[in-house]
Amino acid sequence: MFPVAAWLDLGHGPVDIDDDATKGIFMTATADAGDRARSGAFAPLRERTFRTIWSASVISNFGQLILGVGAAWEMTRISSSASMVALVQTAMMLPLMLVALPAGAIADMFDRRRIALVGLGFSSICGAVLTTLAFMDLTTPWMLLLFCVLIGGGVALYSPSWQASISEQVSPEHVPAAIALGTISYNVARSFGPAIGGFVVLAVGAKAAFAINALFYIPLWLAFFMWRRKHIASRLPPERMDRAIISGARYALHSPSIRTVLTRSFLFGLAGATGSALAPLAARDLLHGGAGVFGVLLGATGIGAVLGALFVGDVRDRLSTEAAVRLLAIGTGSSLIVVGLSHSLVLTCIALFVVGVCNILTVALLNVSVQLSAPRWVTARALSLFTAALTGGIGIGAWLWGEVAAAHGVSVAFIASGGAAILTTVVGLVMPLRRDEQVDNASIDLGHEPHVALALTLRSGPVSIEVEYDVDPERAREFYDVMMKLQRARKRMGVLDWSISRDIANPAIWVERYQCPTWGDYLRTRDRYTQAEFDLQALAGSYNRNRDGSPVRRLLERPLGSVRWKADSPDPFQGTVGYIGP
Repeated sequence: MFPVAAWLDLGHGPVDIDDDATKGIFMTATADAGDRARSGAFAPLRERTFRTIWSASVISNFGQLILGVGAAWEMTRISSSASMVALVQTAMMLPLMLVALPAGAIADMFDRRRIALVGLGFSSICGAVLTTLAFMDLTTPWMLLLFCVLIGGGVALYSPSWQASISEQVSPEHVPAAIALGTISYNVARSFGPAIGGFVVLAVGAKAAFAINALFYIPLWLAFFMWRRKHIASRLPPERMDRAIISGARYALHSPSIRTVLTRSFLFGLAGATGSALAPLAARDLLHGGAGVFGVLLGATGIGAVLGALFVGDVRDRLSTEAAVRLLAIGTGSSLIVVGLSHSLVLTCIALFVVGVCNILTVALLNVSVQLSAPRWVTARALSLFTAALTGGIGIGAWLWGEVAAAHGVSVAFIASGGAAILTTVVGLVMPLRRDEQVDNASIDLGHEPHVALALTLRSGPVSIEVEYDVDPERAREFYDVMMKLQRARKRMGVLDWSISRDIANPAIWVERYQCPTWGDYLRTRDRYTQAEFDLQALAGSYNRNRDGSPVRRLLERPLGSVRWKADSPDPFQGTVGYIGP
């Protein structure tokens, strides 16, 4: 890593240039070179924190992939069922599907560094227990699957915290390249990890692979432990877990761009899961090889993935996300069909190399779409939903194609999977991906505080908000269209029961109304405004002819606790100050 960073260093010695024209040319050339380096694929590695964590993540990914090879090959030894072999992939992906959303909520609610440490520590401990059981010859097929699930659960807890914290470790202009490098860290290991894992299993058995997995999480744990992250505590207490999960799901539901990415990710994983799930069977049944051949096949896929990740920026510059994903789906499907028909190691490696290129580019493009679309307050949850959709598709696909392989043969499974991958291009006609745009997704301060006369707590509620607009009837249609956009924005931020009404007696008067379950929930919606939502609300307000602005009423529904039973009863709240949020 360090030589790459040094190569990117553009420092120059003192240069004496007197001619203004020459100086201008020199400065322009230097600036252009600096821009190219800063925007290059490896530019984020110049930043020390990211470089340290990224380098350690490569090591941990080696351990994870060596575990996958060891577990898959161990399953072929202790079970003759093709379905059980495919379930190893499902067991490792299932936690990413089930744990991802709660893990994303936790990462948004608490210090992401600490959550990453807990997840990595749990995976390392579970890996050590599996190693101990393996050396005691106590492993069974179902026990092996159980520990794959547990180790994957720790990784699932760690993953959203790592992905969401990438933007904190690099400068804004390096975020897309850093995201691509995040995927490269896995695929650098995948280039050689499976081959190394195959030779480890061949030489000393699966027990050593399990031990290596447990040890290789430690450097990444230390990298996060040494990171002095500046955690900015929220002005409000953390949401309850169930509400945090619901708010993340509601954001995705009411965000067309993220909803489309999640759907396409699931279908992509479902269709193309054979590339990794059935690789052991391709090595054994189609190529008649052993663990070493299995490692070579996964190594070919990983090398393709590494090279493909280097071109993420170029692909994004030259093609729209939709066009790129369609072409990559065709490349993936065609290559899987070749794998199903091939009995040549060289031809199969070439096909899996193409699969690796197409897979990493697709995943990186979809990942970038999520990170650029989601605001900071929900980034980890959006990424966890993306992970859940992708790995859920891979997990279900691994089981599905494993059943096909068991019933009709490995070759048929690969050919059918390739055909399904090509068919996903049709989905793009109905649900096209939006072109990525770099926007400011940081939360903003609204600049004013609501007036509070009642003694409220964060649990007071429900709270209803009414906003009145005086709109020229000639502009009613324009105003209504803007309010439909504002409706989606408010729902993404967490409001309920949104409606827009028009006064029957005075058609110029419109009333927007929505509800929040508690006062604390309302304050959180105010903290979730980004510049895009603020501009949209300002656009709606621009239609209001009232020079004093849009009157806003905040109403406490069923306010029993704020009413005294008798007029002469002492007021228990007299002298107290109600909570005034931002």
